[in-house]
Amino acid sequence: MSSDELREFLDREPFEPFRVRLSSGDAYEVRNPDLAVVMRSRLLVADPESDRYTLIPYLHIAAVETVGNGASRSP
Repeated sequence: MSSDELREFLDREPFEPFRVRLSSGDAYEVRNPDLAVVMRSRLLVADPESDRYTLIPYLHIAAVETVGNGASRSP
């Protein structure tokens, strides 16, 4: 998975929530594009319910799949 591919998921209009599956079997959902940051070698995914976040190296991303019921960019 590359940063460009992840940016495509985040920039879709309308936004489609997606799940990032890791080689470890863990999964993280991105339901709001404002809570994910594509960095040079990692993806940051923030938890909107707390002050926690996860840094995911692209090397460990096994798959990205869309999921339903997301938040849009508009208030």
